[in-house]
Order: sequence, then C-alpha cells, then structure tokens
Amino acid sequence: MNKPLKPILLTLTLLLAGGLAFAQAPADGGPSPVAPTATPIDGGASLLLAGGIAFGIKQLRARRLVRRATR
Repeated sequence: MNKPLKPILLTLTLLLAGGLAFAQAPADGGPSPVAPTATPIDGGASLLLAGGIAFGIKQLRARRLVRRATR
C-alpha cells in the first residue's frame, strides 16, 4: 500500500467503526436509589496533591544542586 493511503484508510475505518459502538438503552427494571451515592473525592485528590508537592520539592532541590555545582 502507498504510505499516504494508510492513514486515510485507518481514519475512515475508525470513523465508520464508531457508528457501530452504540450504548445500550437504560433498563426499565429495578428500584431507583432514594439518595444518590456520593463518591469521596478528597482521598485521591489529597494524595495527588501531596505527590505533586513532593515532586516539586525534589525538582527544586535538584535544580539548586546543579546551580551550586556549576559555580
């Protein structure tokens, strides 16, 4: 196959295959929950925040060591 034809063929295949991927319709059975369940966001977000702070401190220390070594 020609090189320019491969990306075009891949794009057309993915676009046409997307039409086949329909979600199922919601079912009519089963009781509905009285109160929606809440998901805790704080646990994961605080861990990501702590990891970001630790990574930032590590990068700042490494940058400071490089500056001292080049002086």
